[in-house]
Amino acid sequence: GATNHRSIVFQYEHFLSVDEPDKIIKRLFKGESVMEWADVTGWLRTDGVRILIIILVTVVLVYGLKRLTQPLFELASRKQIQRKGDEAQKRIKTLSRITVGVGAAIITIAAVFMILSAIGIDIMPMLAGFGIAGIAIGFGAQSLVKDLIAGFFIIAEGQYYVGDVVKTANISGVVEEINLRRTVLRDLDGIVHVIPNGEITVASNYTRDWSRTNLNISVAYDTDLDYAISIINRVCAEMAEEEYWSELIIKTPSVLRVDNLGDSGIDIKVLGDTKPIRQWEVTGELRKRIKRVFDEEGIEIPWPHTKIYFGNPLPPTPKGKAAEPPPPVEEIPSEPPQEHPPEVPREFQSPEVLPPDDEAQDEA
Repeated sequence: GATNHRSIVFQYEHFLSVDEPDKIIKRLFKGESVMEWADVTGWLRTDGVRILIIILVTVVLVYGLKRLTQPLFELASRKQIQRKGDEAQKRIKTLSRITVGVGAAIITIAAVFMILSAIGIDIMPMLAGFGIAGIAIGFGAQSLVKDLIAGFFIIAEGQYYVGDVVKTANISGVVEEINLRRTVLRDLDGIVHVIPNGEITVASNYTRDWSRTNLNISVAYDTDLDYAISIINRVCAEMAEEEYWSELIIKTPSVLRVDNLGDSGIDIKVLGDTKPIRQWEVTGELRKRIKRVFDEEGIEIPWPHTKIYFGNPLPPTPKGKAAEPPPPVEEIPSEPPQEHPPEVPREFQSPEVLPPDDEAQDEA
């Protein structure tokens, strides 16, 4: 029993300001309290003050990291901000979030180990255990390691940032958050998609540096294409000269080509460059204005329809002569098939309609 008491005393001796462990053992045998108020105050004046300082320094470092990281990035990237504007701001915002998150985690872990060391816990076996656990996790959590490595390259290469509209893992949306492990997207329906970075093999960025309006406008086959193209270009030019839209449009939209001869109409392709993420706003306004002008000019926007011909195929038409419609085919109504009433079994027929049998004829 004395040996066990002595081991307890030596284990917690650093909490007490008592230099004679034998006195503590005597207190244990007498049933008296081992830790007195003087011991507590003595520990607070030494190790307690050290732990308090560690906590305060940790809080100050984390707070300073959050407050100073983004301004320092902005100061170091002034030329990029002047040249790229919003694009550089999004990059700085993304890098700041990741730097603050990783830095705060490192500072907190270091503070915890320092506090454990201050209260007398040997952290060397703990560090060794963490090393072994890290090796085991590295083999068992390969997908996690894959996510971290992919996230590092996504951020280092600047594939996309917070606020970009991207398509990754077959999902499109606005990037709300990005870190080393995952990317968070929100689509037009407001649904939040959490995508592990290791699952991202192709990332399509719709708002990198600049965006483009890509619009197909259909007109009927009897429309004068040159006239329709001139009207479309005029509408685009008038829109680009207005004060609000001139700030969003980089290159005035214009007709590129006749894109397709469809089943119901002719498609005319219109292209133009805009500021990032503004292409959908510009495209919607163009559709509205072109529709209004087409109605004023009597240009038809076709709808799907199909022409059906009955009879023999049309004969070849000589060049320069319109095709004649096929002669009408006289339809001869066919006689409806005669319906025969079902045969009724003999036993269910009434006597009036029964034919005379052989015996009845012999008696007659």
